[in-house]
Amino acid sequence: MSDSSLVPERQLVFSPGLAATIGLEEAIMLQHLQALYEHHTPQQRNGFAWLSVERDYLLRSLPFWDAAALHRVCRCLVDKGVILVESPPLHSAERLVFALNERRRKAPHTAMSTEPPPTRRSASPLPANWCPSEDLLQLLALNHNIPRQFALDQLEDFIFYWRERGETHHAWENKFRQHVTNNWRHHQQREAETFRLSQPAPLDRHWRPSADALEILTRSGVDPGFIDEAIPEFVLYWHERGSAPKELNSKFIQHIRVQWAKYSSSLAHPTEPQRISEHWQPSEDVFDILRMSHIDIEFARSLLPEFIIYWRDSNQAHASWNSKFLQHVKYHWAKRHKLTQSESEHGGQPGTHSTGRTRDRSLAEDLSDTSWAD
Repeated sequence: MSDSSLVPERQLVFSPGLAATIGLEEAIMLQHLQALYEHHTPQQRNGFAWLSVERDYLLRSLPFWDAAALHRVCRCLVDKGVILVESPPLHSAERLVFALNERRRKAPHTAMSTEPPPTRRSASPLPANWCPSEDLLQLLALNHNIPRQFALDQLEDFIFYWRERGETHHAWENKFRQHVTNNWRHHQQREAETFRLSQPAPLDRHWRPSADALEILTRSGVDPGFIDEAIPEFVLYWHERGSAPKELNSKFIQHIRVQWAKYSSSLAHPTEPQRISEHWQPSEDVFDILRMSHIDIEFARSLLPEFIIYWRDSNQAHASWNSKFLQHVKYHWAKRHKLTQSESEHGGQPGTHSTGRTRDRSLAEDLSDTSWAD
């Protein structure tokens, strides 16, 4: 029977159990790499069997992946501790140098290998000028994400410690790898702890501004009672946002200053309608405007008692009594000048249609003329 055209190439074989454990793509890649040991002779280094394979070969034998995908799957195998890689990322390197992450006493199919068995090195003290190999530095970077400079920064302490102890070892590179990975783990833990401590404490209903913040605000003239009343609103605002800023006291000072300015402005210039008080007096701004309009100030003051009586009796409320009084004075000042002009036109005698000056009329007549209040 001829071969089926649907399967023109040799099939890739993978273990379903392995795929369920480490993932389908990882299982395909791992068993493909493991099969390379059957046709290549690995190099024994540091107890691992290392192979070097061209990237183009992997692209041809695994055509459903590109270079970036090959690097991604290999990176997953490294992160899961299945293989070791000491070559640059596959999307930028021409070869993959890898080893299965298991100690091997001998390379696979040693019967076919002509290499002599590795000799056991004798233990020796650590030299004063000892340095890790480039392979080890790349291994730390690729398998543990440890920066090269961080690893080199640990070298001085490592040499000092082991030379002071005077011990001998067979594999100083393994000792250095353990030393660096332990320090890297402690370094990451310290960074995580520092980040945790730098986060602001959760804001609850018992929060109070610091003594320094309160002193700054009181020195600025803010009423302490106003500050106390503003705290619950401030706490609620940041609580609903989910997280409070680290500079919480500075935020509180800024918030209080803005609110106090608004409150003070509302007292000086109320926007809510109010009844006129019995002892109400116009502001100096009103008299300044009257002076600029060349209106006699004493004339304006003479109108004030009647103005207050009228509006208190009417029981109406207005947002600005200053504006009302200004209109009132201008109205009567205009009437006065109209009367003067009329008298001049009639030879000094009052006009026949004149309404008379304000002071020539009775209070009842003056109050019954409310056109100035419209």
